[in-house]
Amino acid sequence: MLKVIKTEQELDTALARVYSLMQMDLVSDSDEYNELEVLSILIEKYESEHYPIAPTDPIEAIKFRMEQTNMSKKDLAKILKYESRVSEIFSGKRKLTLDMVKRLYNDLGIPAQSLLKMLLLIMF
Repeated sequence: MLKVIKTEQELDTALARVYSLMQMDLVSDSDEYNELEVLSILIEKYESEHYPIAPTDPIEAIKFRMEQTNMSKKDLAKILKYESRVSEIFSGKRKLTLDMVKRLYNDLGIPAQSLLKMLLLIMF
């Protein structure tokens, strides 16, 4: 019987069941497949409430995306339209502007939540 996970013991039981289900060769839309899907949602809900993940540092998010895409600082400067500012941004001497955040979000797909943290720190 599936139910909302409220304790660590219930979480452990749900995780064990998920592991067991993942070892099976499940057929889409079977009872076991649906159970796995629902358990995953319940586990994610419990973990997000009890183990929240802090937003990523904006600079680390940019560096991570650059690494993923083999992008150089020069490539980033072209996106930001400010060649001299990339080093200043990475060193903390200059903050991202709203325009830069939009470019990073649109061109690199970096989550806005990660980038906006830096803007909020400036504004408040």
